[in-house]
Amino acid sequence: MERMEPVEFGDAASTGRRGAGGSVLVTGGTGTLGRRVVRRLPEEGRAVRVLSRRPRPTGDREPYDWATGDLSTGEGIDAAVAGVEAIVHCATTIGRGDVAATRRLVDAARRSGGDPHLVHISIVGVDRVPFVYYRAKLAAERIVAESGLPWTVLRATQFHDLIAGIVDAQRMLPVTLALGGVRFQPVDAGEVADRLAALAVGGPAGRVPDVGGPQVRDHRELTRVTLRARGRRRPVLPLWLPGAVFRAYREGGHLAPDRAVGRVTYDEYLAARAPTAG
Repeated sequence: MERMEPVEFGDAASTGRRGAGGSVLVTGGTGTLGRRVVRRLPEEGRAVRVLSRRPRPTGDREPYDWATGDLSTGEGIDAAVAGVEAIVHCATTIGRGDVAATRRLVDAARRSGGDPHLVHISIVGVDRVPFVYYRAKLAAERIVAESGLPWTVLRATQFHDLIAGIVDAQRMLPVTLALGGVRFQPVDAGEVADRLAALAVGGPAGRVPDVGGPQVRDHRELTRVTLRARGRRRPVLPLWLPGAVFRAYREGGHLAPDRAVGRVTYDEYLAARAPTAG
């Protein structure tokens, strides 16, 4: 397996709570993870500012500020970071876009002069699986660690939503494909959001322990239970792909079995979203 050099992180700084009541900017605040972080932070006594590329929806009366800005161009980012005590960076793009977006965010945070605590979400295995998206995430981690700002990086395994989404994306096919020989350790996005919110109100901690789901399961099995929950009957065929990336997946480079700290299982996730009788 192609190996990637790990990021070297220094000793974790103090994890004590920062000044009470400071505001927190959440990038990607309308996405799968970000919107959960936005809901969670007020419970920690924090005012929230959502960063989105789109204007605030008409009729949105939720108790948070809204900043319109684009990390792909830098437009509006200086205004978005102004005066915040912490930034939870949940925004993500495919490929190298993550690297440039993270650099623009860091540069704007430096210019703000407020020394905000930057909390960055990453993925378990970015230093072990040579997938281009993972390489970008690893490079973004380095930008955060070398930013000169107070920082914290949390890595998580794949969300339940992603595993289900792979199945749902194939709903028009007569068969459903699953990665042969690959296991996943899906974790609840809400639990990851809880951890990010707690980290945002604490002091900078460097690279913190990973968050993994409670079970490691074969992708074919996860695909079958998803189809059953959706009420769809399809054959599940294993897809065996060549190359270093899928060899690393088959070897479990994206798993964290020693950090199976999540509580919500994938079956519980599916049951909570099952259609109710009407």
